[in-house]
Amino acid sequence: MHFEEFLKPELVLTKSGVTTHLDVFELIAEKAKKENYVTDNFLDKIKEREEVFPTGLELDGYSVAIPHTDPECVTEQFIAILTSENGVPFKRMDDASKEVKANVVFMLGLNEPHSQLEVLQQLMGVLQNKETVEKILSFNNGSDVIDYLKGITQQVN
Repeated sequence: MHFEEFLKPELVLTKSGVTTHLDVFELIAEKAKKENYVTDNFLDKIKEREEVFPTGLELDGYSVAIPHTDPECVTEQFIAILTSENGVPFKRMDDASKEVKANVVFMLGLNEPHSQLEVLQQLMGVLQNKETVEKILSFNNGSDVIDYLKGITQQVN
């Protein structure tokens, strides 16, 4: 099982102008709900989880966030991607008293516990490569992001 199987073109938003993590959650939740990927309580649950378990990560010269929530809120598995040139503030995973400005947000909508760990490991492999993140940030549309990610994961496998 590879993370690119869960990428949905309608949930890949490039160069977004959102300014808060709540805006990210609302935007993606609205689109996911429209596609029947999530239940009505998905938005509330993802907000609640982020408060308790922040998801911002400071990496080598850039930041990312990987929010996710309870499996029972997900009716069809997905991974949403949002890119932001200015960055969206998220509390840090390792120190909630500090924030990062996430340039890339990978929202996980997974409902099988074993797939979540596997997908997180794969994503971390992708996100730890600065060139890969810079390339993702350079794209102007979601299909280019998906094609690129599928291409690099096929090279690895």
